[in-house]
Amino acid sequence: MRGSEFAELKAFMAVVERRSFARAAEHLGLSPSALSQTIRQLESRIGTRLLNRTTRSVAPSASGEQLYRRLAPLFEEMSVALADASEAAGQMSGTLRINTLGIGARTVIAPRLGRFHRFHPDVVLDIVVDDALADIVAGRFDAGIRVGGQLEKDMVAVRLTPDMTMVAVASPDYLARRGTPQSPADLHAHACINWRLQVDGRQYRWEFGRQDERMSIAVQGPVVTNHADVGVAAALNGLGIAYHFEQDGIGELLAQGRLVRVLADWSITRPGLYLYYPNRQHRPAPLVAFIDCLLDRGPFAQP
Repeated sequence: MRGSEFAELKAFMAVVERRSFARAAEHLGLSPSALSQTIRQLESRIGTRLLNRTTRSVAPSASGEQLYRRLAPLFEEMSVALADASEAAGQMSGTLRINTLGIGARTVIAPRLGRFHRFHPDVVLDIVVDDALADIVAGRFDAGIRVGGQLEKDMVAVRLTPDMTMVAVASPDYLARRGTPQSPADLHAHACINWRLQVDGRQYRWEFGRQDERMSIAVQGPVVTNHADVGVAAALNGLGIAYHFEQDGIGELLAQGRLVRVLADWSITRPGLYLYYPNRQHRPAPLVAFIDCLLDRGPFAQP
């Protein structure tokens, strides 16, 4: 296989995995137009369309899907072979692809990026923030980060955080104007910041519990978002009550008095964050090091 043919196949794999010419071009260090030309050359050489493109999306055709399924294990084996060669030479390099929830990126990964890079400057971290629960095997990710109850089957799971508490919060200004809810049912009379689930587009029904009582509430308000930062900002601006994980920066805002917790005795906990990866014998050395970094152990232990 000539070098140009391998480059075409690599470009095709990148587009399928990222479902976007723009994201694939950025990953490959190419311009979108150069990537499009590379894909056209591949399709011309093979004699069939491999990708169906619209203005909003890109997906493999039937032929493209078949080709991707044949190529994926080969590219995976090449990545493993290169990692083994680097380890044998006493070096650690390559790309580590991580698919993570937003809360995992903000609270677990971001604070440790500098520390990981100082120890392993030749490892490229390709971090995709994805609250839609993508299939990490189909996307050829090395690992994913999810809430415990959302883990895929047949995966090795490593707990990263303790269980997390959901908290309903509002600004002091909002509560002064609208009053403080005393029970979840009172939320029907309040403005609430809705959360849209990226998995299926539904709006999340707020779940509460106290002793043996459990209930879920469909709330309404002036803002619907799928991004925690937007929901928190809306609450800080006095637009209504938000419901988020306390560990996702809410604790600091409560301590500063910028937000006030309501319905504290009704809050529920969720399983903590876990890193998970396919159950296979070989674990790339960069993944082992990354797990150690997220757990603050080994050379990454804080003094």
